Amino acid sequence: MVTHFCLGSVVLAVLATAVADPDIKVVCAKDSVRVTWRVAPQFVPYAARFFLGSCMPSSWKVLPTGEGEAHFNYKFYDCKFTKRLKGKRIIYQNELSFRPQAKPKPVVFKYPVQCVQKRPEGRIPHFLNPGSGVSEGRSKLVFHVALLNEQLTGVSKTNVIPLGSFIPIWAAVEQKSHQPLVLLMDECVVASTPELEPGNQLYPIVGNHGCLLESKRGSSLFLPRYHSSAIILYLQSFKFGMGGEVYIHCNLIVWDGDYDKRRKACHVKDGSWELLDDPARSSLCNCCDNACSPRTKRATSWEPHSMHFNSVLGPIIIVDQPASMTNASLPETDAAGSQEI
Repeated sequence: MVTHFCLGSVVLAVLATAVADPDIKVVCAKDSVRVTWRVAPQFVPYAARFFLGSCMPSSWKVLPTGEGEAHFNYKFYDCKFTKRLKGKRIIYQNELSFRPQAKPKPVVFKYPVQCVQKRPEGRIPHFLNPGSGVSEGRSKLVFHVALLNEQLTGVSKTNVIPLGSFIPIWAAVEQKSHQPLVLLMDECVVASTPELEPGNQLYPIVGNHGCLLESKRGSSLFLPRYHSSAIILYLQSFKFGMGGEVYIHCNLIVWDGDYDKRRKACHVKDGSWELLDDPARSSLCNCCDNACSPRTKRATSWEPHSMHFNSVLGPIIIVDQPASMTNASLPETDAAGSQEI
C-alpha cells in the first residue's frame, strides 16, 4: 500500500517536470481566445485533465508523432475569465492548468493567459466620462458623486431603496489638465445626518484605507473600472437607519502613485480579499482584517501628489418592501453632486 502511494507520487513528479516546458500558442480575438497546447505522448491518456480556467479542451487531437494537441476555443464570458479595465485597456485573464488527479488533488502546472484590448471610447456613457464636464485652471479638480440607477446607465430617479437590493454609488474626478489619476474611496460611513457630528451613530462601509468592510457581511463589491479616475461602489442595502433618511459620507483620495497598503481598493471575492485594480497584488489587502500601515513622516516626504475630498450622498431611504412599491424621487442636488476644489 505504501509502495503504491510512493509510486504515484513519483509518477506525478515526472509528469509535472515533463509539462514544465510547454508548447503553447495563444491567439486573442475581439471577444474570444484560441489556445493550442501541444503535449508529449505520455500526456495523451490525461486528455481530460487539461483546463483553461474551468473549461476542458474544445477538441483534442493525437498527432502522427504520438503527441497530443489540446485546442481551446472560448468566449471571454466562458471559463471564468476575469476582466479588468486599466486606463484605456481591457485586460482578460485566465490560466491553463494540468491536474492529473481530480479535486481536491492539486494542480501540478499553471500557465497564464492574457488578452489585452483597447477600450472602445463609445462604451462609456457620456455622463460617466470624467472628461465630459468643465474644469477651469490647471490646478483645479472637479469631483462628482452620484447614485446610479439599476442599469448603471444614468443617475437614479429615486432615493428609496428596497432592503437587500443594491445601491450603485459612482464617484469620479475630472482630470483634463492632469496626469492620469486614480480615484480611491479611503473611508465611507453611513450616518443619519448630512453632517457628521459628535455622538453620531455611524455604520462603517469602507475603512482601513480602502477596505470594503461591507463585502465581508454581504455581496457588496467594487465594480471593474471603466477609467482609473472613476470608481463605482456596488453597495448592498443594509438595515442601519431603515425607514429613515441616511447619508453616505466618503473620504475620496486622488492619487498619482502606485498602490500600497494605504492607497488601494479592496473587496472580498470568493472568500478572500482582492485588490480591485490588480488581483495579482492582492497581498496588499492582507491588512484589511487588522490595521493597514499608518503614514509616517518619512513616507509623507516621499509621497506622490494626492488630494482628499469629503463627499456626502443622500438622503437615501431604505425600506423593507418590494422595488415595485418604491417610487419616491431623489432631489437632483443630492443624487448627482459635484464640487470643484
